[in-house]
Amino acid sequence: MSTPKAHSRYLVLGMILVAANLRLPITMMPGLLPSLQHELGLPSSLAGLLTTIPLLAFAIASPLLARWGQRFGTELVIYGSLILIGLGSFLRLIPTVAWLFVGTSLLGVGVAGGNVLIPAIIKDDFSTTMDRTTTQYTLSMLLVGALGTGVSGLLAARWSLTLAMAVLSLIALVNLVVWLPNLRFNRPASPTTATTATHKATAHPSVWRTPLAWVVTGYFGVQSLVFYVLITWLPEIFMHQGFSAVTAGTLVTVMQLSNLPMAYIVPMTSSKPSGVAAMLGVTGIGLVGGVAGFLIPHLSLGVAIFLNVLIGLAAGAAFNLSVVFFTQKTTNGDETAALSGMAQSAGYLVAAVGPVMLGWVGNALGWSLVAGLTAALSALMTAIGFVIWRHHTIYDHH
Repeated sequence: MSTPKAHSRYLVLGMILVAANLRLPITMMPGLLPSLQHELGLPSSLAGLLTTIPLLAFAIASPLLARWGQRFGTELVIYGSLILIGLGSFLRLIPTVAWLFVGTSLLGVGVAGGNVLIPAIIKDDFSTTMDRTTTQYTLSMLLVGALGTGVSGLLAARWSLTLAMAVLSLIALVNLVVWLPNLRFNRPASPTTATTATHKATAHPSVWRTPLAWVVTGYFGVQSLVFYVLITWLPEIFMHQGFSAVTAGTLVTVMQLSNLPMAYIVPMTSSKPSGVAAMLGVTGIGLVGGVAGFLIPHLSLGVAIFLNVLIGLAAGAAFNLSVVFFTQKTTNGDETAALSGMAQSAGYLVAAVGPVMLGWVGNALGWSLVAGLTAALSALMTAIGFVIWRHHTIYDHH
């Protein structure tokens, strides 16, 4: 195991705040949509773009950010990403639809920086404590993401839209201050490092030319697709089962909160001999069985809550396993960033298109078919995960 790099004592706190900033700017928007539509005249046809635009930004920017992290230093590129998140968040306060989308685009690129490069920081700076550090990172991301929608709706109901968005955006400014000490430890690639990297490339080709890296990318892509389909269309599925819009929204919140235990369980078990296999089993049983349960006619509230907890645990396991694969299946931070960038580029492109396509299927052919397709995709994802688990690194065949 490699020796961890020297780093600031504030690095863990900074990472936790970065993790909070990776979900909150996106998950807070659904709770604000009624106010945005009323105050800005945002058409319903454009409302879905507030989720799609960040996903497309992730897809486009992720490979570039991985390369920039190696060239300019991971800590510096993350700080630039935080500036974009803060700038984008506050540009959205300007009360026009145009600035809302400009700000959303900028923070989408910023969020991509944290998504790609924080796993590389964990690999390089916390190689002896990866399990614990991964838990702190993913737990913060999932917790703030789960609470974002509900809290934003409550604030918008009591305050003006601008004030609610400004308060929720303050964490981005706090993160800019807390991350500053980490810049002292920024180490861009030197010519010597570049030479070493060239020699490494002889043994380890680019992740884009590595078959197992494409398998990891497939896992991340299907995981993202399933998650965003569930977040987007579960309320519709529940309403077709006869639940009210409020109850449907609450059930989806239950599903998101059920992700949280897996932020602790998956990293802590992943280093054990059969830990990853056990978590893949949880993913398969929970998602396939839970989503298939929506096909039960006349679903009771108690059964719906149980299914959402089951799905939440499984979806949380799937997301955390993708982060574990980035760090476990590579040999250094640069490789981790490259694999993370590749997987998130293709994965989020799939996630951006998937909900739209399955929404069309639901409207045209029925929501039971959407549930069936989502269960089938979950089974495929689990099978892909077992293929990855059988290999020590993505370079096993080279």
